[in-house]
Formats: sequence, structure tokens, C-alpha cells
Amino acid sequence: MATRKEVKNRISSVKNVQKITRAMEMVAAARLRRAEQRIADLRPYAQALRKMTRQVAEAAGVEARNLPVLQEHEGGDRVGILLVTGDRGLAGGFNSQIIRAGIEQQRIEQAEGRNVEFSVVGRRGASSMRFRGEDLRGEFVGFTDRPAFADARDIAEQLIAAYVDEELSRVDLVYNRYVSPLTQYVRRQTLLPIQQAEVFGEGVDELAQQEEVDSELAEAHRRALWVYEPDPEELLAELVPEYAQLTVYRSLLESTASEHGSRMTAMRNAADNAKEVIGDLTLEMNRVRQAEITQEILEVVGGAEALS
Repeated sequence: MATRKEVKNRISSVKNVQKITRAMEMVAAARLRRAEQRIADLRPYAQALRKMTRQVAEAAGVEARNLPVLQEHEGGDRVGILLVTGDRGLAGGFNSQIIRAGIEQQRIEQAEGRNVEFSVVGRRGASSMRFRGEDLRGEFVGFTDRPAFADARDIAEQLIAAYVDEELSRVDLVYNRYVSPLTQYVRRQTLLPIQQAEVFGEGVDELAQQEEVDSELAEAHRRALWVYEPDPEELLAELVPEYAQLTVYRSLLESTASEHGSRMTAMRNAADNAKEVIGDLTLEMNRVRQAEITQEILEVVGGAEALS
């Protein structure tokens, strides 16, 4: 049985850990509120840009196919996957579930005869993928706590360049979608080709779908409301890269909020567990002290009997 001093030292150590985890929980909560506000501020602009890109693409029609970024690479066998992780740990399963999702997607692509090239945001994801023996196409670190649009622009420009140069036939994003501090889920989203991206494909909201009802009257109505300067093809050439950059930026913001929410939850659980451990150790210390008192009484009684 441990001595009372040893148990007391263990209690002191666990209390120190509890203070650290409580402090980290409060810091994560404060950063989470700011991250949530940034997502809320971005949402109206993202929705407007998505709607504008769709309308300009419709106005451009067949001419839009001449844009390199809109040309689909038929038969391409190289898929680029961007994994969005964090620079730091202590966030529960935040980083590990992204790595697992990326590896699982790699298996699926390889089973269909395609090769996968990974790009990674965040030191944790980069180190994990290098440990697995993966050669990374791109590595972006040092900004996951507070990503800026310039970071998203750099990432998107590299991915767009690789797609236009036909080094990649498709580009996917894998990131944690933020729902609440307790709920984040992994989402895979196609970035390029743009025809398969959210602006045209899955994820378009019901209102957008309603606007796209197959009706000549609705088509004429939409065209009548817009006058494009310059031509729709030229405007689309500017909008598509902007849309790609904004999509990457949104994934970074979602990932940041998810990381802070996951860390806040993990630190709260750690602090609660520390509280339970302190209670168990306190009970053990009381038992040790009671045993020591009992032993001292027995020694006193034994000594008194020996003298008598």
C-alpha cells in the first residue's frame, strides 16, 4: 500500500493537470466563438458567389468549356486529396479521423485503378502521413489556429495549377465539418473539376434547385435580369478560381472551428476525469491515514500491555 505522502503527491499532480485542462478548455471556448463568427460572416458571401458563378456559367453556355479550369480530364488516373488537419494535438479524434478518411479514400481510388497524391494542411496530418510513408504533394502549416484568405489562395492556386496542367484529374477536400462543439463530422467534397463541385453538383440547397427548374420562362427571366460586362466567358474565368479559393477557405474555417470545439470537449472530459481521480485518491489517502492511526493505537496498546 502506498504511503500517505505518496498519495498526497499524486493528488497534487492530478490537480495541476486539472488546472491545465480547465485553462485549455476556456481558451478553446474563446477561440471557438471567434471561429463561429468568422463562419457566419463568410456564409452570405459564399452563397452569393456560388449563385453568381452558376448563373454566369449558364449564360456562358458552350463557350465555358474552352476555359482550361472547366475542362474535364477524361480517363485521368491521378487524384489529388487535400487533408485539412491541425497544427496541434490534444483535440480528441479531430486529426486522426481525417487521416483515416484520407487513407480509406485512397484505398477506394486505388481499387478503381487511380493513383492518389496527398496534400496536407496542418503539422499533425503532415507528420502522420510521412510516418505512413506517403510522399506529400504539398504541405501547408503554421496557420490552422487562425487561417487567412491568403493561405487559402496559396493552396487553391497550387491545386488549380496542377489540375490545369493535367497533373491531376480530380481534386477532393477532406475536412471536419463543424456542427456544434460536440458534433463534427468528416466531409469529402470535390473541388475540381468544377462541374462536379458543390456549385453545380451535390450540396446545392433546395432554393437553388428550385431556381433551376426546367422551364423556358424561368430561363428567360434569369437571363433578362443580368447584363454581363465583360462577357460571361471572361467573367467566369475570374469567378471559378475565386470560387475555388473561397471553397478552400471555408474548409479551413470549418476545420478550425471543429478543432477548437473538439479540443474544448476533450479538455472538459479530461478535467472531469481528473476530478474523479482526485476523489478516488482522496478516499485512498483517508484509508491510508486511518490504517496509520489504527497501527499507532495498536502499538500504544501493545506497549502498555508489555509494561504491565
